[in-house]
Amino acid sequence: MAPVELTHPSLYINRELSQLEFNRRVLEQAMDPRVPLLERLRFTTIVSTNLDEFFEIRVASIKEQVGFGLPQVGPDGRTPQDALRALKEAAQKLVREQYLFLQQQLLPALAAEGIRLLKLYTWTPEQSAWLEDYFDREVLPVLTPIGLDPSHPFPNIQNKNLNLIVALAGSDAFGRDSGTAVVQIPRSLPRLVFLPPNVADCPHGYALLGSIVTTFVHKLFPGMQVRGCYQFRVTRDSELWVQEEDVEDLLNALKGELRTRNFGDAVRLEVSDTCPPEMAEFLLSKFDLQPDDLYRVDGPVNLHRLAAIYDVIKRPELKYPPFIPGPRRTPGAEIDLFAELRRGNILLHHPYESFSLVLELVRQAARDPKVLAIKQTLYRTGADSPMAEALLEAARAGKEVTAVVELRARFDEAANIDLATRLQQAGVTVVYGIVGYKTHAKALFIVRREDGRYRRYVHLGTGNYHSVTAQFYTDFSFLTCDDAIGEDVHNVFMQLTGLGTVPRMNKLLVSPFTLMDRLIALIDREAEHARQGKPARIVAKLNALTEVKVIEALYRASQAGVSIDLIVRGVCCLRPGVQGVSDNIRVRSIVGRFLEHHRIYHFHNAGEEVTYGASADWMSRNLLRRVETAFPIEEPALRARVVTEGLTTYLADNTQAWELQTDGSYVRCAPTPPDEPRPAQETLLRLLSANQGAAQTQRQILEDLLVRQDMLE
Repeated sequence: MAPVELTHPSLYINRELSQLEFNRRVLEQAMDPRVPLLERLRFTTIVSTNLDEFFEIRVASIKEQVGFGLPQVGPDGRTPQDALRALKEAAQKLVREQYLFLQQQLLPALAAEGIRLLKLYTWTPEQSAWLEDYFDREVLPVLTPIGLDPSHPFPNIQNKNLNLIVALAGSDAFGRDSGTAVVQIPRSLPRLVFLPPNVADCPHGYALLGSIVTTFVHKLFPGMQVRGCYQFRVTRDSELWVQEEDVEDLLNALKGELRTRNFGDAVRLEVSDTCPPEMAEFLLSKFDLQPDDLYRVDGPVNLHRLAAIYDVIKRPELKYPPFIPGPRRTPGAEIDLFAELRRGNILLHHPYESFSLVLELVRQAARDPKVLAIKQTLYRTGADSPMAEALLEAARAGKEVTAVVELRARFDEAANIDLATRLQQAGVTVVYGIVGYKTHAKALFIVRREDGRYRRYVHLGTGNYHSVTAQFYTDFSFLTCDDAIGEDVHNVFMQLTGLGTVPRMNKLLVSPFTLMDRLIALIDREAEHARQGKPARIVAKLNALTEVKVIEALYRASQAGVSIDLIVRGVCCLRPGVQGVSDNIRVRSIVGRFLEHHRIYHFHNAGEEVTYGASADWMSRNLLRRVETAFPIEEPALRARVVTEGLTTYLADNTQAWELQTDGSYVRCAPTPPDEPRPAQETLLRLLSANQGAAQTQRQILEDLLVRQDMLE
């Protein structure tokens, strides 16, 4: 057989199509009758939210390439034009399946549980009277209809806002008869309106705001005849562009860009399926879109708004059962975390184990008179962040506090600008990282004076310092006072805040300097071990795999005989199972209750195992255009936990796992009798949470995990 060129397009899956495949897996989770009903609704709305971002960023980028006539060809050999056609076709199919499921399965199942959507034209007289009163009182006063004529041009429609286009007949008081008007629904109005049970004829009856305004829209046009009223929604390019090298103040530059985000170039138009062709064509022309940019939907165009039902309806039997994050602690007992870290490193597995311990470390540092300085990277923290409050407390207590705030964290820019401003006002030294490189590393650094010397305490993580997402993102936290790692993290912060050459690191791998080269060297070393007849194994868990050089290295390792398992939640451009190239590579994705988020790199290394936790996926942006860290887990007991909890448990999953096929599709795993179901997330909940009846001692957990570690051998 002739040697295969490892850059051949046939060996690569299109990035955008792979991303749509991930959303298909999320939709399949919604369709799974084993999932609690309100969780199925939540997964359905997550698909819509994901698709919004997909169009705002990925589709917008490809459209821009097409518009500029760029001849750029992706690793899969597709031109931007080819990629755009393929992804639009796949997206249209996915949206049709989503709304078909909504109408035929999800809404009827919700209605059977007393959660009813009161659809347009099905209201009883009592319901109609109640909703009309609501419209007159709460909605009508804030609506501003725009009749289209030469003095009222087509309005500038905001990104993802709900709108109505209205067909009218007759003339108004000024003799105008343009026949068309637009009604923009203010975002200040709730999109779901819940009726009293006695009016709704069910425990939880609700109507969509779009349906309410459609029904009573004639009140906005007195004396005229409404011939039709149709929902529409436009998605716009939402990427922010700031020439960082040319601005003196990145914060103020981003503030200016945020004002224009809602009015970027249109990339998608959604309309209700009842919208006449001529009206849809009119809207397409106004947004400079093509027919294949039109998405007709049988239901609300702002489907993601149904997510509010999950929070409003208190029906625990229709949701995942609650759990108490471990480790189990005595109520009211406070642990001296500095003393604990001097006794040994700490590993936490979120959300099964509480993120509050990390937060408590910062709070203790803020109150401790021996602590002199705290430094932290902040990528996403959320509104009203407890972590930010802890940093503010430290600054007010006179500590030297430094925060590296990444202003360009996509869709969190406004929150991070607000956070940076609050921190600065409290005396925190705030910097925004490196021009041209996002700071995505997750690092906390505390300097404490002990016995006449300085000791460094460090937290490194695979996730963000975000107390909310820590409750449903799977991540590892590593806390240590190891001198070598402390020196490395100190040097990372020196790079982020100051100037200087690349320092020599003791243990950390840092992008954009050492991480990429070292990663490929580790993969190549496994290949060399395989060629020498030694055991060779690579297992990695990632959110995405797109970097061509890394994929080439994995192909070379597979050809050499290395056994490779990749657990990739979302986008994966590597094509497994290609004869002579990737026969030894298997790829799976886990979709479940929690969002799989941790990054773990594990290499057998002829028995001298090497395991890293990391903030970086194997993507070009993470390895070449961001500041990222990968940290070694060297202590045998902690490495055993990372390997078994983060890798082998997921490789054993035969319930929530999807296996990537050579053609780019995914097949869901299912237990084969007599095998029992082994859902990874449920297994970890039983092992690590502090729920009564499920709690185990750390010794019991470790013994169980060490037995299962044999799967990696």
